[in-house]
Amino acid sequence: MNITLLIIILTCAVSFLAFQNESIRERFIFNPYIIDQKKEWFRFISSGFLHADWIHLLVNMFVLFSFGYALEDYFHAYFGEKAEVYFILLYVGGLMSSVLPTFKKQKDNPSYNALGASGAVSSVVFSFILINPLHELCLYGILCLPGIIFGVIYLFYCYYMGKKGADNINHDAHMWGAIYGFCFTIILKPALFISFIQQIISTNNVL
Repeated sequence: MNITLLIIILTCAVSFLAFQNESIRERFIFNPYIIDQKKEWFRFISSGFLHADWIHLLVNMFVLFSFGYALEDYFHAYFGEKAEVYFILLYVGGLMSSVLPTFKKQKDNPSYNALGASGAVSSVVFSFILINPLHELCLYGILCLPGIIFGVIYLFYCYYMGKKGADNINHDAHMWGAIYGFCFTIILKPALFISFIQQIISTNNVL
């Protein structure tokens, strides 16, 4: 069973239905105030299957497709029959942990809403970076950098933009999802962090 494909199909289906029916979007979107008042904790997960528009959906699913398949292969190699369960925990945990800080910050704000799979997708990408930090990641197919360098730049960018708050993107969710994916994979197999360090210090390609 390919979990990445199932997630993509489910996310596209739910997002499409929400595009057609605003009530579905409102029922499952991440609204910290409603979650806190009504204890609708499912919104931590359900909001990750909604997207603002087709571009938002396609970008997230393209990145998930690009890294999810390869990461699942790594998980099968490292974790055997537990690989699928661990991958699901990585993804769902990424959804939840990425918006937890936002929940704490915005739970008294009835007008705040968020949606999208970006936090979980960031978890997948940074789990991949942990395992293969020197693999080149390309931004829009133009600027290609080793994963470790891309990851550091990405985290600083998310932190800066989150503090700046100049747009409607939840950059904090991207950052915390990435951190979760990296740390969760280390918890699963601590030896991967040793391998991560060894790969970095054993080459001059990232200097």
